[in-house]
Amino acid sequence: MSTSLNSPRVTLLAGGVGGARLAHGFACALPDGGGPAGGTGPQALTVVVNVGDDTERHGLTVSPDLDTVMYTLAEVNDEQRGWGLQAESYATLSQLERLGEDTWFTLGDKDLATHVVRTARLHEGQPLSAVTAQLAAALGVRARLLPVTDDRVRTLVDTPSGRIAFQEYFVRRHHADAVLGLAFEGIERSRPAPGVLDAVRDADLLVVAPSNPFLSVEPVLAVPGVREAVRSTPARRVAVSPIVGGQAIKGPAAQILESLGHEVSALGVARLYTGLVDVLCIDDVDAHLAGPIRDLGFDVLVTDTVMGGPEGRERLARELLAAAGRRGA
Repeated sequence: MSTSLNSPRVTLLAGGVGGARLAHGFACALPDGGGPAGGTGPQALTVVVNVGDDTERHGLTVSPDLDTVMYTLAEVNDEQRGWGLQAESYATLSQLERLGEDTWFTLGDKDLATHVVRTARLHEGQPLSAVTAQLAAALGVRARLLPVTDDRVRTLVDTPSGRIAFQEYFVRRHHADAVLGLAFEGIERSRPAPGVLDAVRDADLLVVAPSNPFLSVEPVLAVPGVREAVRSTPARRVAVSPIVGGQAIKGPAAQILESLGHEVSALGVARLYTGLVDVLCIDDVDAHLAGPIRDLGFDVLVTDTVMGGPEGRERLARELLAAAGRRGA
């Protein structure tokens, strides 16, 4: 690492609950929670977040991955569900249903306030990255939180019954459909949000979170310029496998690997990330796969990757920092 091992610059590519939890682990492990409140001054932690899940509900712009990461870093998230806010209520949703609105996408009363503010500021002409920084600062998040792009990008899922929007697949249909392919509407015209490429290029440690490689990581890498920046960064690059013992900890990553013809294992994940990262972090139960993964050109870190609570998240973050520091020093 080019900076002191006591103050490395970490950039995390993230989406979903796994990304949010590892982001929280790094915020706990790094000095000052990852950076000064409000995003001023040097940032120890930058989290670049997928926006392919973004949607519009009841006239409001909803950014589920950004909000999950933001709420988790602010320590106000609902830990049991993994998304949403603590001590939430649903009076507004009940009234919307009474008025004839379709309410399959659950939005709590406090969560709605986030979407109201975001939508109003976007309508004023502010970019998503600026609005995100304002929301994060208001909640006391000290790390820098960046949408990968300010442009509209939407993940579409090809299923046996046709192409559907991501939230239709994931929430309304409980990700029960076989995934035959994915498309990212608007990706070709998108540009990285301000600060994204610098965060990748200037990092000491670049981490791909244990997020879904197809639904959360690929929409980040597919924004023009991001994959190239990841390939060329001088940072030590580490990915954490979201597959443990042939299963996903959360979500449909295992089903999608299988339906798209990939091996459902940490080795299958390694093949997806070949040429993009230097180190693959796998769980202890997959230690037998370390040799085949090394044969693909990776260094391998074998540890407990199941982040059981804040202590487990911080432990994993510290192990990733130590492993990168030993190799890169």
